Amino acid sequence: MAFVTRFAPSPTGPLHLGHAYSAILAHDMARAAGGRFLLRMDDTDLERSKPEYAAGIQDDLNWLGLGWDGPIRRQSDHIAAYNSRLEALVPQDFLYPCSCTRSDIRSAIAAPQEGVVFHVYPGTCRHRRRDSRRPGDALRLNLAAALARLPASDLAFPETGPGHAGFRRIDPVAALAQIGDVVLSRKGEDIVAYFLAAVLDDADQGVTHVIRGDDLFDFTPVQVILQRLFGLPTPTYHHHRLIRDDQGKRLAKRDDARALSKFRAEGATPADIRRMVGLPKP
Repeated sequence: MAFVTRFAPSPTGPLHLGHAYSAILAHDMARAAGGRFLLRMDDTDLERSKPEYAAGIQDDLNWLGLGWDGPIRRQSDHIAAYNSRLEALVPQDFLYPCSCTRSDIRSAIAAPQEGVVFHVYPGTCRHRRRDSRRPGDALRLNLAAALARLPASDLAFPETGPGHAGFRRIDPVAALAQIGDVVLSRKGEDIVAYFLAAVLDDADQGVTHVIRGDDLFDFTPVQVILQRLFGLPTPTYHHHRLIRDDQGKRLAKRDDARALSKFRAEGATPADIRRMVGLPKP
């Protein structure tokens, strides 16, 4: 099987050293395996995603010497398709409509970040039938119903990376307590969750290895469960170390002091960036 991986940033700010580490690692692993390295814009956050950030990402990757294979996939071009595939998901009791506050739902569908825990939904709307959905309602995954339908063999998946080598098994009790009924879409507002879009994109693009930061380790079970429900293949997940600041905090897009554009303006070379993040020269 060919090795296919992707770098999938959200174009909501400039790339920083942590992004550079993840992109270089994924690119180098793909090239070493004779595989493909894809670029995808995870821009389902339509309010914060900006064309200038997407252009800056491409410019930074080109400067780093990271060439990608094929066209860039933009999630914003596929939102209707995501929702259509979600609506077709059966059995019906896997999903239910939710009319809880928009702020809660909007925060729930964004790409997760380190230190952000799932808002474990208390089940306020879990009694509702799927056909009672109204404009503005979200669709939530009924996690208990989904787990009840999945055999134990479906709850194990391949995972590599520091401290994560081998197979990882999803603990249903822990999943219910720590994840709960996540939001997957919101009707009438062209909003879909990061979890859903990433799962469908990875399958459509034939991704065999997902290489990403350790901050997403705890969120992987949600994606594996969705893959099982949709009958999609599960890639190998490789969670790598994070690049942190002097206080040990994970770098964020608001941390302009470590933006690649700043290092470039100060005369840094791609080799300097590799050295800063602890990666060898190509």
